[in-house]
Amino acid sequence: MSYFATESRQFVHPEDTSSAASDWWRGAVIYQIYPRSFQDNNTDGVGDLVGITSRLEYVADLGVDAIWLSPVFTSPMKDFGYDVSNYRDIDPTFGSLEDFDRLLEKAHSLGLKVIIDQVISHSSDRHPWFAESRLSRTNERADWYVWADPKPDGSPPNNWLSIFGGSAWHWDGRRMQYYLHNFLVSQPDLNFHNPAVQDALLGEMRFWLERGVDGFRLDTVNFYFHSQGLENNPPVRPEEFNASTAPAVNPYNLQEHLYDKSRPENIAFLQRMRALLNEYPGTTAVGEIGDAQHQLEIMAQYTSGNDKLHMCYTFDYLGGEYTAPHFRDALRLTQEKAPDGWICLAFSNHDVVRHVSRWAPHGFEDRLTRQTALLLMTMRGSVCLYQGEELGLTEAEIAYDDLVDPYGIEFWPEFKGRDGCRTPMVWQSHVRNGGFSTANRTWLPVPAQHLPYAVDQQDNVANSILSLYRAILRFRREHPVLIKGDLELVEGVPETVLAFTRTVGEDKLFCAFNMAPEPIIVDVPDGLVLEDAGAPGADAQLEANRLSFGPFGAYIGRMN
Repeated sequence: MSYFATESRQFVHPEDTSSAASDWWRGAVIYQIYPRSFQDNNTDGVGDLVGITSRLEYVADLGVDAIWLSPVFTSPMKDFGYDVSNYRDIDPTFGSLEDFDRLLEKAHSLGLKVIIDQVISHSSDRHPWFAESRLSRTNERADWYVWADPKPDGSPPNNWLSIFGGSAWHWDGRRMQYYLHNFLVSQPDLNFHNPAVQDALLGEMRFWLERGVDGFRLDTVNFYFHSQGLENNPPVRPEEFNASTAPAVNPYNLQEHLYDKSRPENIAFLQRMRALLNEYPGTTAVGEIGDAQHQLEIMAQYTSGNDKLHMCYTFDYLGGEYTAPHFRDALRLTQEKAPDGWICLAFSNHDVVRHVSRWAPHGFEDRLTRQTALLLMTMRGSVCLYQGEELGLTEAEIAYDDLVDPYGIEFWPEFKGRDGCRTPMVWQSHVRNGGFSTANRTWLPVPAQHLPYAVDQQDNVANSILSLYRAILRFRREHPVLIKGDLELVEGVPETVLAFTRTVGEDKLFCAFNMAPEPIIVDVPDGLVLEDAGAPGADAQLEANRLSFGPFGAYIGRMN
């Protein structure tokens, strides 16, 4: 099967340093690839770089601007690549540096930018830096990680918790001290208060910029610094409790994380990082912010002023309710708290339950899939699509014996971990392992329920989810107002309806979504004269200044 673009596209050459090229990220659509699960070329049951390269025409044909590769660095894979033991090489699981270079070259030839994950808040405990740091309290890298003495009774220095369960401190008998790990015990936190650590990590990033990457997705970007006073975190106030960044069963949610992350010192480091990126015109950085109580304020700090990050994503839409009030509040708060910031929007990724399963009432999966595709592409911000999202994939049910995610194993069965959203991509419905691999066993099983959604069942099929995504992406490119226009909420509509306008210059669009499974008729707000814009997936009917929405219906209209 061939996946070549069927329409002309304007490609920006990687060496183009014009202002338009440098600003490509603003409003861009980025396709996230989870390398272990995209395409296996060497038949070991795990995806690899050569496999990804062989499928890049498919990605380009979607009409996206860039790909984001989850980590492919050398790693013991305790957290599947988010535990790096060598920042300058490719793990043999995925291939070689030469394979990466070929992927980069082909992506650029197809007009795709390449963003890679940078996991620098912590390393693997197998990293040579940590091996040296733990040897003694006096070696050259003794202060490269966060070490602290025990309390007089031998207990950890404070009450900080790991997201993956238990204390964030682990005792090391070599140094007779605790070290900090915000995630797995095997993921010690680097000490950003040490300028040598900052220099080293920026050097690792420069290595990839020199190789030609177009930017970075920054894992847990607000975790870089801790308070050197090691104060206890206070309990979260009951009215501010939420489980957006950790599952509800995790006691991590019971603390307000004032001292273990989101520290003010991070601003100066992000400015150093931006200065590095500015040496390579056209590169960008998107940060992941995990902070249940303060994420929008942090996004504003990190993305305002044109001297830190270009954009950030929060967990507003990676969790929460699929209701018009929730989305209205999130959009309003974003405008109020981060008016000069730039958000990267995502409904699904490698860390959360796929949004169709998370949000759709039973029997309305198809309707909600179609609405969310259009909603995501009409909100203000850049966009991340997660592999398989464009096929309408649901969360896979994984048996306990097949689990590999340490997060899910720790909190099973109330929280089943992240394996259900990380299963292999399905390319061909009637081929072994969905065309992902010819191995006898894949690293995670290919779900039988995904096979009817395979690419070959949807490619060039009118009204398929895949065809809809391609059409919506094309509609977005044809309407610059959706890429860089302002957003203003429309008041006076029923509670179940989310309505907003997008405006740039004289170009104006009215966007409305019935975010409920019941049909509804809505009067067009006074003073609005609308004309259907022909948006794919918009099925509400305009008649006599009234909009008739079906369940999870949508309307996009030009404002005259």
